Amino acid sequence: MNARIEWTRHDDGVIELQLTRADKMNALDPAMFDALIEAAERLRNDAGARAVVISGRGKAFCAGLDMQSFERMDQGGAGVLGEGGAGADLLVRTHGLSNAAQQVAMAWRDVPVPVIAAVHGVAFGGGLQVALGADIRIVAPDTRLSVMEIKWGLVPDMAGMVLMRELARTDVVRELTFTGRIFSGEEALKIGFATRLSSEPLADALRLAHDIAAKSPHAIRAGKRLLNASLSHSAADMLLAESVEQQALIGSANQTEAVRANIERRAPKFAGV
Repeated sequence: MNARIEWTRHDDGVIELQLTRADKMNALDPAMFDALIEAAERLRNDAGARAVVISGRGKAFCAGLDMQSFERMDQGGAGVLGEGGAGADLLVRTHGLSNAAQQVAMAWRDVPVPVIAAVHGVAFGGGLQVALGADIRIVAPDTRLSVMEIKWGLVPDMAGMVLMRELARTDVVRELTFTGRIFSGEEALKIGFATRLSSEPLADALRLAHDIAAKSPHAIRAGKRLLNASLSHSAADMLLAESVEQQALIGSANQTEAVRANIERRAPKFAGV
């Protein structure tokens, strides 16, 4: 892991990722883009991971694209991607359906376990889109958030259009996109961008992650696969997918252990994936 992210593995399989560019409010620069994508790629193949928490060190979750990248745009440069090794052509699909910038947010969908964003301070522009890519967002009430791209003459392009429309009404997404206005964590909860509010989002995110880590890892991963599929599949496809996942779980070692532990009123001892 490069210097932009600190990686902490807890004994129960909870993985804590903290953005460490605190002096710049964890703004996105080429190294941060690379670090986020690298972290997600590592987690895709981490059989021991049970849940992931993403947070920002210092005063903010993430202030969005850093000022030097905007200055390069003003000079006719490629912005953040030009130095990140991802290529300047945004039309090139470097990661499946996504380009590299979009993958910074979409990659958390590919992580097979739940990803929780603990959001405080500010989440502007690309920083907001990184948070929206998580499965769950625990947000401090006084957090300042913004779909800020319009301020720079741009549109959300880190998968924001896909992620926002899943969470909020279309007219709300339009208003935020067209104005770039700053809104609070309390408003984020009302419109659907926040899952819950907390005065201590990181502590509560970790508590939730540890709770998830205590559940059957096979069932948790199956649940995330189904929830991801539900975003693009038809009802018929989803009904069949539910049956496929459930049939594989029924009678499996971790499923029978869950039943026995409940009957015997003890903590379950689940096998790894």
